[in-house]
Amino acid sequence: MKRKFLTVATVVAAGLVAASLASCSSPASSGEGDTLTVWTLEEQADRLAKAQTAADAFTKATGIKVDLVGVNEDQFPQLITAAAAAGDLPDIVGALPLAGVRTMSDNGLVNTDVTGKILADLDPSTFSASALAVTQDSGNQLAIPSDGFPLSVIYRKDLFAAAGLPAPTTYDDLLNAAEKLNSPEIAGFVAGDSASTGYTQQIFEFFALANGCQLVDKSGAVTLDSPECVTAFTDYGRLVHDYTVPGAIDSTAAKTNYMGGKAAITMWASFILDEMAGLVADAAPTCAECTADPQFIAKNSGFVTLLSGPDGKPVSGGDVTSWVVSATANESAASQFVEYFMNDGYETWLSQAPEGKFPTRSGTVDDPQKFVDAWKGLETGVDTKAKLSDIYSPETLADLQTAVNSFSRWGFQQPGGGALMGAMLAELPVPKAIAELAAGSVDGQQAAAEVQAAVVSIKESIG
Repeated sequence: MKRKFLTVATVVAAGLVAASLASCSSPASSGEGDTLTVWTLEEQADRLAKAQTAADAFTKATGIKVDLVGVNEDQFPQLITAAAAAGDLPDIVGALPLAGVRTMSDNGLVNTDVTGKILADLDPSTFSASALAVTQDSGNQLAIPSDGFPLSVIYRKDLFAAAGLPAPTTYDDLLNAAEKLNSPEIAGFVAGDSASTGYTQQIFEFFALANGCQLVDKSGAVTLDSPECVTAFTDYGRLVHDYTVPGAIDSTAAKTNYMGGKAAITMWASFILDEMAGLVADAAPTCAECTADPQFIAKNSGFVTLLSGPDGKPVSGGDVTSWVVSATANESAASQFVEYFMNDGYETWLSQAPEGKFPTRSGTVDDPQKFVDAWKGLETGVDTKAKLSDIYSPETLADLQTAVNSFSRWGFQQPGGGALMGAMLAELPVPKAIAELAAGSVDGQQAAAEVQAAVVSIKESIG
């Protein structure tokens, strides 16, 4: 199953794309045609089939044919480079993460005029404000955010209750609970500390933002050695050094340990929801209690979507994927397509993976909660199907949806921050420092200084 934690191959390729596209001339506008070429990064067969169903309905309603092409996320950078060089860009790209949106935009491959018109037609007030904010640049709408996923601190409610511990909504709560619950049988905390995965970066970014630690300031200067960042590195370092399991922890290791009953706390994206509930046979919970009750972990887990450090305010973490209209698109047909998929075809689009496709458009002006309500009725899972609302409480799902509507990110709203984030993910200075913290070879002050120097160097290298 697809999980949107960036791989090193993806981000390195993304960095190479930016360099190669810079030498390409701007594509000329294409003429009107009868067929739209649409790439979607939701390329798994079952998801592609659902998208094709909506595309067929669009064709029936409009007469506009659609050539729907599934594209592997890791291969997207190379494919979009080749398409740009050949003057054969797709009209539309769907399910594109923020880094991909910025790669296309930074190289003149996005039609922001058409995108702005689409947003005006749909009405910006019906969208998540945070999703719109991170898909804009200098007042231009780069993409139409189609869906998002929240990040959470996920914890064992039963263990917390037995120990008389509050939900881990702050750094102090996390550290105290991890210490008290840590034992030879169960680790207090397990989350990203691998030097070679974007998962570590994604989780630490959420953790750091909770303490007001920013990548850059309003002028674009790197600020990763600020007091707020030093505290974030120090406290996260304690969690991954003192209270975790041996070995490098990537996204799979974190999930496996938590669902195996070997950790009291983890941090993960909402894509874990169906797996925690035992709906995916090859990623089922393996805790001792799970044999009798496959939903034991889901039933006994709490989700904290608002985290705060001693120097910060409560923040949510997450990410969005979007529709992008290319610079050479058939403008009229592309507008109709995206608007259809954010209206009549929206429920089908979200149904591809409801656990990781929370709506970024809540409804219409006339029915403000139309799409959120429809999403609640969608079934998730692979080998077993169920509604998330049959497994998780209304309060939990509401908190997760709120997080999608209010999440924060490093860099995408500051000058040059989007390009810097892409370049950072190619070199992974933050995960490398986290790995050193986990090994005990540096302290928080040293980690912050190392990352600051590395990111300043990266910033200088990209101009």
